[in-house]
Amino acid sequence: MTSAAVSAPPADFAASELPIERAGILRVATYNIHKGVQGLGPARRLEIHNLGLAVEQLDADIVCLQEVRRLNRREARYFDRWPDVPQAEYLAPEGYASVYSTNAYTRHGEHGNALLTRWPVIEHQHEDISDHRFEQRGLLHVQVEVQGRRVHTIVVHLGLIPGSRIRQVSQLQRFIAREVPKDEPLIVAGDFNDWGLHVKRMLAGFGLFEFDAARQRAYTYPARLPVVQLDHVYVRGLLPLGLQVPRGRIWWRMSDHLPLIAEFRL
Repeated sequence: MTSAAVSAPPADFAASELPIERAGILRVATYNIHKGVQGLGPARRLEIHNLGLAVEQLDADIVCLQEVRRLNRREARYFDRWPDVPQAEYLAPEGYASVYSTNAYTRHGEHGNALLTRWPVIEHQHEDISDHRFEQRGLLHVQVEVQGRRVHTIVVHLGLIPGSRIRQVSQLQRFIAREVPKDEPLIVAGDFNDWGLHVKRMLAGFGLFEFDAARQRAYTYPARLPVVQLDHVYVRGLLPLGLQVPRGRIWWRMSDHLPLIAEFRL
């Protein structure tokens, strides 16, 4: 994270709420950060500094982020403490690498997906998966070396329209078949925007599964009173161990989504 002054973590960030890292366990988090700003109009507030503290407290080996701003000239003028570096770089804890790719270009700037990792990055690429001109979407593919093994991670943010999501999952399937060897571990994480089970079933059809959360609540949206799980971490070639959703006022104030944490055995 950048050296910009931030306050100490509030009590809501108690580390005891999250399990400590264990040998042989890969910890992956996904979080839609709502561009680092909450609220509308003059009442909107800058949350990127709190999000920096939050990402550290997730204590994940790999953090997949959506709605990350590379720049926004209007917000930079409006907020006195707007970071002087892109959000992905600002949010990366000390010792982490950050990888970012733009999905959407707007009048005032651009935003997209990012990945933060404490493991070395081998290479990365971006692919446009926009389904129509009203929604600019993309996937970020990052290869990371974890304990001597190449692990592929794809960060996605699917569309709002059901038909778009179906076509985007089909495009994702073609991308995986082309770019990811079948014998190498694969993680696909992000905001899937799916209120049902259709996307989950499609992903299972080509070997991607999530921890069975049928007996536990892993709801992530809306953050204040979550009723659905829009955020997921699917894997191939890793053993899912469990899911966690941090809760509390400090979390729902930072974004309209809650983060999701998944653990896997290497």
